[in-house]
Amino acid sequence: MLEIYVIFFTLLLILIFNYLSKKNQFLIDKKFNLHKSFATKNTVPITGGVSILVASLFFLKFDAEYLKIFLILIFFVGFLSDINYLFSPIRRLILQILIVFTFIYFEQIFINSIRIEIFDNLLANIYFKYFFTIFCFLVLMNGSNFMDGVNTLLVGYFLIMSFVTFISIEKFDLLYDADNFRILICILSIVFLFNFFGKLISGDSGAYLISFILGYFLIELVESSNRVSPYFVACLLWYPAYECLFSIIRKIRVKKSIADPDSRHLHQLILLFFKRKLNLKGNFLNTFTGLTINSFNLIIFFIAFENVSQTKNLILINLVCLLAYNSIYYFLNKSLK
Repeated sequence: MLEIYVIFFTLLLILIFNYLSKKNQFLIDKKFNLHKSFATKNTVPITGGVSILVASLFFLKFDAEYLKIFLILIFFVGFLSDINYLFSPIRRLILQILIVFTFIYFEQIFINSIRIEIFDNLLANIYFKYFFTIFCFLVLMNGSNFMDGVNTLLVGYFLIMSFVTFISIEKFDLLYDADNFRILICILSIVFLFNFFGKLISGDSGAYLISFILGYFLIELVESSNRVSPYFVACLLWYPAYECLFSIIRKIRVKKSIADPDSRHLHQLILLFFKRKLNLKGNFLNTFTGLTINSFNLIIFFIAFENVSQTKNLILINLVCLLAYNSIYYFLNKSLK
């Protein structure tokens, strides 16, 4: 019954926010960032983030005492970017660091182990533990923003990720409350539907928010059950994490500022390939690109699901993902020049 309430509430929120956005010409993506304008030139309401925020505050259950405050703060950083008030990536990064550090300090939520003895010895040091946990949050949030360049990619990715996590908790009787993932599936399903037809985008606010929420939940999941390998979480989050790290390295290699947006992300190359080779156009091209990438990720997630506690197998799966990303990127980058 709760799921029905969440679905209808989220649907109502989106309809209201989309109406207000268009009527007042506010939160309308008239001037896309470069990595988003590559896919479409249409004006689309940036209402995914605010819809996810309100629905999450109403329905999700948080053990962390101050988490709702930090969700609003991290959403607000993205919101200021969405309305072109906080355009500087460096300033956004500084605010992200401050918010994540303060959150970790108050809630004492850390990544305590990655099951590699040498690295775990480093994590025994509280300062390194702060650094590594903050670093992982930042990579996840910014990688999520990087990948939000075509319809269904960001929302679809976290939707199927939440679903796989939910069934993992249920099937393996993991010591974690699955209700939050059930609620997130309902919220993201409605946002996905609107995004599928190009009726909204999540914006920076949505990318930062949903990745922050799921990052927190997944740290809690690993810490609550020894049966869950941290590399299961790495498999679930591999794409936004590697998208961020790869983009930074790629820009450093060509002596370009890592803060400057560009149109050389993997999803953009795949979109361009489909456009040239398959002659796809418009919103179908945009959505088809996102669905194609997430079809691969869905396969990876279910393979990881069958190995939720098998660290060696999961490390191998992660390596296969990185190899696939690099190989596809190299092929497309070379063939599309």
